[in-house]
Amino acid sequence: MHRKCPECGDRIIGRADKKFCGDACRNAHNNRLNKDSKNLIRNTNNRLRKNYRILEILNPNQKTKCSRAKLIEKGFDFNYFTSIYTTKAGAIYYFVYDQGYLPLEGDYYALVKRND
Repeated sequence: MHRKCPECGDRIIGRADKKFCGDACRNAHNNRLNKDSKNLIRNTNNRLRKNYRILEILNPNQKTKCSRAKLIEKGFDFNYFTSIYTTKAGAIYYFVYDQGYLPLEGDYYALVKRND
């Protein structure tokens, strides 16, 4: 009995538990199966990565102040962050991984880096 590759239909040669004829067919099959769900994840990760880079560039000394206009000019999207930290005093920091920002008065933000 000959096993066939579910992607291209070619004969499978090799181990008894081998499912595809090669890496190309395995990758093509899995990419096709996961295409729809991966688009949302990829787009979200790209936005988070861009926000992280912007905070990293504007905050080289791990603590600084920046205007909202400057963040927006660089392409920062305030809808994408990874966590929220609330201090005992009630201040709310928004973090993109270890880079964070705290809204201040007058459309300014305190940029910080968490040292864990």
